[in-house]
Amino acid sequence: MVRLGTLTMGLIAGLALFGVTLQPLTAEAAECPRGTLDKQYCDYNNDLVADLPADESKWIDPSTIIFTYTPVEDPAVYAKVWDGFIKHMSKVTGKKVVFFPVQSNAAQLEAMRSGRLHVAGFNTGSNPIAVSCAGFVPFAMMAAKDGSFGYEMEIIVPAGSDIKSPADIKGRTMTFTSPTSNSGNKAPSALMKSEFGLVKDKDFKTNFSGKHDNSILGIANKDYEAASIANSVWRRMIKRGVVKTEAITSIYKSQTFPTTGYGHANNLHPTVAAKIKQAFFTFQWEGSALKKEFKKEDRFISITHKFDWDVIRKIDTANGIKYTCK
Repeated sequence: MVRLGTLTMGLIAGLALFGVTLQPLTAEAAECPRGTLDKQYCDYNNDLVADLPADESKWIDPSTIIFTYTPVEDPAVYAKVWDGFIKHMSKVTGKKVVFFPVQSNAAQLEAMRSGRLHVAGFNTGSNPIAVSCAGFVPFAMMAAKDGSFGYEMEIIVPAGSDIKSPADIKGRTMTFTSPTSNSGNKAPSALMKSEFGLVKDKDFKTNFSGKHDNSILGIANKDYEAASIANSVWRRMIKRGVVKTEAITSIYKSQTFPTTGYGHANNLHPTVAAKIKQAFFTFQWEGSALKKEFKKEDRFISITHKFDWDVIRKIDTANGIKYTCK
């Protein structure tokens, strides 16, 4: 039998309006349905993300909301880009909001898992791991005016390279960004095997640059032979004048993938979580630093992890990746 404690049916109905599901409090909590989720989470509604704890004492209502964006480029650049949005979120929530720059995907994941991060944008490949291991609940993604969204993975080489196709990478070295990255590791690893019969670390050597901008700069400066990157990052670096278009050649372009997913920690107080969602969906893009930086995008749209990240989970399955939480 589910124990409701001090919760009223009215509150439960209100939470349902925001898509919030409560974890029933039972003596067999360890046996709750969870799929790929870590043992500290439950998923009773089968939406593949962690439910809000039924025990209200586990809800958090921070005086300061910590927000971070996926570490794709110089964190200092993005602190300025997100400044207007941070102020908007603060106004909507009535709380102080701080942008927390992170240097790696691992640091971002650990920050949310340990309770030091409340709202975040996790990159495409990190989303399933953040959902499974850190209680991340994604609800939004950037999109263009016509509703289109996403980016493509491209394999790039220095201009003038004798590598004309991914097949030519055999016996060479390919640079990835980080193990959790979709376009920077997981997607190209799967396609190199399925489309070109090349297995990483067997048919070609690999190394990791740490970030997409490192890989792009490495290719432009001819430090790397080939690299897989998210072309959205490449486009932004070209527009900012960081790299020249003619310095890099693309030899492969993938299907379109969902881009950074934005969400909150599953144990955030539901009233605070609702206001955070409101902040995302009421932000005015026109004239903002976000619009200037991302250009194609001009709004946040609603997403569900179960459906919008299905292709990413399939890529992980193809790569034999399991969401092991430490």
